[in-house]
Amino acid sequence: MKKRALVMAPLLVLLIAGFVFFDWQQDGDNNAKELTLYGNVEIREVQLTMNASEHIAEILVQEGDRVQKGQLLATLHTELLEAQLTEAQALLEAQQQVVSRLKAGSRQQEIAKANAEYLAAKSEAKTARDTAKRLQKLRPKKLASADEVEIAQAKADAATAHAEAIRQVWLLVVEGPRKEDIALAEAMLKAKQAAVRLAQQHLQDAKLLSPSNGVIRNRILEQGDMVTPQSAILTLALVDPVWVRAYLPETELGKVAAGFNAEIISDSFPDKRYQGWVGYISPTAEFTPKNVQTSELRTRLVYSVRIYACNNENELRLGMPVTVKIPLKQHIDSATSNRCNADQ
Repeated sequence: MKKRALVMAPLLVLLIAGFVFFDWQQDGDNNAKELTLYGNVEIREVQLTMNASEHIAEILVQEGDRVQKGQLLATLHTELLEAQLTEAQALLEAQQQVVSRLKAGSRQQEIAKANAEYLAAKSEAKTARDTAKRLQKLRPKKLASADEVEIAQAKADAATAHAEAIRQVWLLVVEGPRKEDIALAEAMLKAKQAAVRLAQQHLQDAKLLSPSNGVIRNRILEQGDMVTPQSAILTLALVDPVWVRAYLPETELGKVAAGFNAEIISDSFPDKRYQGWVGYISPTAEFTPKNVQTSELRTRLVYSVRIYACNNENELRLGMPVTVKIPLKQHIDSATSNRCNADQ
């Protein structure tokens, strides 16, 4: 009985040790402190063009030049656009004078002139009526014919009507322009102002300004080439943001969240660590792309993940293969506080 106990004791120890080792190994797999992903650096590129159709006058940058937002990159010939702007400004000034004249109303000299014309017409009408009355008195005495009386009366009526017309003109001059005429003139003034702004915008469109900080990647057209709104002149590679596109295995999906801190390592600078953070995790799964380096089976489902990188020295380049280290069990509140200086 004692011999059997002595034999079973070592077996029991080995069994307990094996169970502890297996349990430790399982806990090690489930409690990994860091996740390693592999991917490539990506950036955005912009095809720069102009909203105009004209020949290129000058391109001020070369391939590889770093440019700042708002920097002048190229210009078009502007002779025709400048002439159109000058014409629009002249028409605007003329319409401004029209509006000013209407709002000022009639001058005192114009009112006096209209009044004098009315008095003259009124006097002529009175003379014509008096003549017609005298001839009517002479008609019974056969000192004036019927035709003469009729003609004199017609002239008197015409003179009276003419005097009334002159009177109405005088009243209009006193009253001044109609409010509808002023409104029409003001509406035309707004149209002229819009025409000037349009001409100024066309002139501004003849300048190509950088929409963001970046690097000129390609000169597509050259000086003298014809540009249309559909033809690109330059290709601009944006330096911010820079991110790594990697793929997260389905089994690791629950361990990573947007906002987690990350470290990025490149073969070009193996001793340098670039700070980054998880900015986006795709809501849909896909099969592992063939170009992804992973020890998992190719048929496993993965989720596209975007890790934004701090690239202040412009060392991470488009297409560069990198390794991403993501510490697990982070708190998102603390993780999101660590960002590049440019983003703070």
